[in-house]
Amino acid sequence: MANIFLFSCFVYLILLFANDVEAVNDGIGFYELKKGDFSVKLTNYGATVISVILPDKNGKLDDIVLGFDSIDDYKNDTTYFGAIVGRVANRIGRAQFTLDGTDYKLVPNDGRNMLHGGPKGFSDVIWGVGSHDDHHVTFIYNSVDGEEGFPGDVAVSVTYMLVETNKLAVKMRAMPLNKRTPVNLALHAYWNLGGHNSGDIFSHTIQLLASRITPVDEELIPTGEIVDVKDTPYDFHKPREIGSMFTQLPDGYDINYELDDRNPGHLKKVAVVQESVSGRKLELWTNQPGVQFYTSNMLNNVKGKDGFVYAQYAGICLETQGFPDAVNHPHFPSQIVNPGDIYENIMIYRFTAAH
Repeated sequence: MANIFLFSCFVYLILLFANDVEAVNDGIGFYELKKGDFSVKLTNYGATVISVILPDKNGKLDDIVLGFDSIDDYKNDTTYFGAIVGRVANRIGRAQFTLDGTDYKLVPNDGRNMLHGGPKGFSDVIWGVGSHDDHHVTFIYNSVDGEEGFPGDVAVSVTYMLVETNKLAVKMRAMPLNKRTPVNLALHAYWNLGGHNSGDIFSHTIQLLASRITPVDEELIPTGEIVDVKDTPYDFHKPREIGSMFTQLPDGYDINYELDDRNPGHLKKVAVVQESVSGRKLELWTNQPGVQFYTSNMLNNVKGKDGFVYAQYAGICLETQGFPDAVNHPHFPSQIVNPGDIYENIMIYRFTAAH
């Protein structure tokens, strides 16, 4: 009964906005959530986080996410700054998979592979706006059957909400309406706790509550293995500086970690990130099985906010998710969602600043 009720709610949302698609698609809006000195700015283009502003240990306000000043820059962006990516985040090998005996050919956009939903994934569409006030905003999108090669219509929503003190909650939801289909959404925010314009993230200290990774080949497609990180540069079980072992890993980090807490749907702590100069600390929780840790290795002097140029390693991404290429690795946690069932990816960020 619960699923039928949720299904009805999703269908209602889609029908509510279906008659206003043209109006929605003509308008890109900007939304600010604010609670004291903590504020988050967003746009319905790509359901994107534009800025996160909060005080450091001395009360100085800084914007701690990388991004752009102009919406045109977001439209031409290849970095996925702050966007919701999907229908399937991360990579799908050879842009294809088989489901229920049917072979699906997707649209490649990363060599012969698909990355973050294809050339026009969820990061490159205009979402509808379901509701908003000073503390929350909900964006909605109807992904149609065949979009970028994926089967079935899917009703999608993402809610950003400020809760308690300096906490940002993000709830991504999706419901297939008529066909089984893979769903794996992710928020692709780039964080720099010293401020978006403060340089590289080598001195950030990070702890990842994950003991295993899914290794990748030269095209960054998982090999299918799940290996222990102990005594390797990937081991962040004990907090250490991100740059402390870069000499052993010259290309930086871009890898999926399997979280230690494998209880499906259970909300668990993923990571703790700290920056000593500002005193800021980020703690992240999720209900997902994995997190992609990415040190912006592919940034190449991108002109961002206030004219600041983001060089390589200017930010870190912590994308809670299902495992990359899970559609082609049956032993990975499944991303296939049945019609009427609800996919949900929850992220909670807690920010503090030591005095």
